[in-house]
Amino acid sequence: MTGRAMDPLSPAAAAAAAEAEAGEEADPAAAASLRTRVTELRDADPRRMQVPPGNPLLLSYTLQELLARDTVQVELIPEKKGLFLKHVEYEVSSQRFKSSVYRRYNDFVVFHGLLLQKFPYRMVPALPPKRVLGANREFIEARRRALRRFINLVARHPPLSEDGLLGLFLSFGGSDVQNKLKESAHGVGDEFVNYKLATRAKDFLPADIQAQFAASRELIRNIYNSFYKLRDRAERVASRAIDNAADLLIFGKELSALGSDTTPLPSWATLNSSTWGSLKQALKGLSVEFALLADKAARQGKQEEDDVVEKLNLFLDLLQSYKDLCERHEKGVLHKHQRALHKYGLMKGQMMSAVQSREPEAVEQLESRILEQETAIQTMELRNYFSLYCLHQETQLVHVYLPLTSHILGAFVNSQIQGHKEMSQVWNDLKPKLNCLFAGPPNALTPPRSPQEDSAFPH
Repeated sequence: MTGRAMDPLSPAAAAAAAEAEAGEEADPAAAASLRTRVTELRDADPRRMQVPPGNPLLLSYTLQELLARDTVQVELIPEKKGLFLKHVEYEVSSQRFKSSVYRRYNDFVVFHGLLLQKFPYRMVPALPPKRVLGANREFIEARRRALRRFINLVARHPPLSEDGLLGLFLSFGGSDVQNKLKESAHGVGDEFVNYKLATRAKDFLPADIQAQFAASRELIRNIYNSFYKLRDRAERVASRAIDNAADLLIFGKELSALGSDTTPLPSWATLNSSTWGSLKQALKGLSVEFALLADKAARQGKQEEDDVVEKLNLFLDLLQSYKDLCERHEKGVLHKHQRALHKYGLMKGQMMSAVQSREPEAVEQLESRILEQETAIQTMELRNYFSLYCLHQETQLVHVYLPLTSHILGAFVNSQIQGHKEMSQVWNDLKPKLNCLFAGPPNALTPPRSPQEDSAFPH
């Protein structure tokens, strides 16, 4: 969504809203009048988010524009603090805000909760789970990566990236960021309350929005399933490269150990030949090349983890947040709307009974309650359309991220090309050093030829 960052209500509008909320039970009619006043004050507030030009339903962002909004790094602080319960701390650095702050996992939790509170109809990525006891190095590293993906998705998401909460989280250097975040969000209301276009969302929606929503949800579910499988295979490819590095390193160490063996051999076994001694000397030197091969393989695996697996995980996090949003839409605003309609029907039935029994006081009370319920139903209908409006935009946002696929494939192909090229060079450098292993009398074994050599010199 384009437009300025959302600001809280003006003091007059905020005061009127609080007054209306406090007086709703005591005097419904007065509360309704105050709600009208809140609307007028809110619309007159110059700080209120304005309607963007053109069709506000359509997004005009490219992937490069989203990625350029910010890049946030989340690094682990090795030192744990606390007298009794130790905790992990992270250094969070933002290019956009030119800031570097320290955050704990619980700070992320509070920030995440406030985002959901302010933007219930947007894709707010999930946080990684909290593990109370026994958090090993692998778990902490996986959580650090997940937190980095979370904050980058938020920092690049319109309108989440335009909200003041993000700036506070990424730049506030005080000792109690959680209270600061809560204070900034207190009494502000959610996006439906603050966005000037919210009550007109239905006017911009296509007539077949429900059918479009169902189709896009099914498509994104299929995309998620495919990318989930791709991520798993990419993880296995990277893991194999790292395992290959460990095997090559051990292989070289075993060759070195064999070459360093000092066990004396009897002369009757060697027939006074120095072949074994020469072989041992050559084997001892090969560990350097195998260590280099191991380093190349490990770097390739690490690069595939960072450039391929992490990008796949980032896209999966985005797709999961879309699935979560769809569930919130169905279980939240739609469910509340249905409950309001059900309650309205019960009241109408009670009204008919009261009229038939000629109970004026009961009729008057029910009329007031029915009026309130009609207002609640109207509000829920408006929220439902605004939720669909946001879903329409979030679907577009997912498709803006789809070209990330080409980035992922490019990184995977480049990693394979570079990795195989570097390792091939080391293997080629290693081959001439094998000649000394076959030194000996003329009838001794000779180094095996490559397939190209075999074709050049037929038997």
